[in-house]
Amino acid sequence: MEPHNFVYVTFILSTQEKVWDAITNPEITSKYWSDPLSKNPAHINVSEWKVGSEWKHVHLVEERTVDILGKVLEVNPPNKLVISWSRPNEINDITKHSRVTFEIETYANGLVRLSVTHEDLDSHMYKGISSGWPSVLSNLKTYLESGLPLAGHLN
Repeated sequence: MEPHNFVYVTFILSTQEKVWDAITNPEITSKYWSDPLSKNPAHINVSEWKVGSEWKHVHLVEERTVDILGKVLEVNPPNKLVISWSRPNEINDITKHSRVTFEIETYANGLVRLSVTHEDLDSHMYKGISSGWPSVLSNLKTYLESGLPLAGHLN
């Protein structure tokens, strides 16, 4: 079976630097990387953000468990970040890793174009991220443009 790929593009009224920081700064990821209907922060992304360093997607609610982890493959702030993506129990099987590329480009009139490409997904992971990425990235966009995640606007 061929692996699946997923691409999501959004335009954010922000700067490249703020989008980069929102992706890489755990204090900011905790603001939007959650269920948009929840007021509780759910995840942070933790790394040194240097090529070869480990990164972890840490679940805050369940005693700081690591849900996803991988390696930083490419870093070009504030333009591009590439990471590998793996379930913790599959970290030692490189054939089970997928790859996420964040491309951050100045677009026009104060807009930034954020493209997230998630490649080499198995069908189970593809199903999860197909709803996960749109939710997270919509929450990111809302947070950067308003200062509040979606949950803050729904109450």
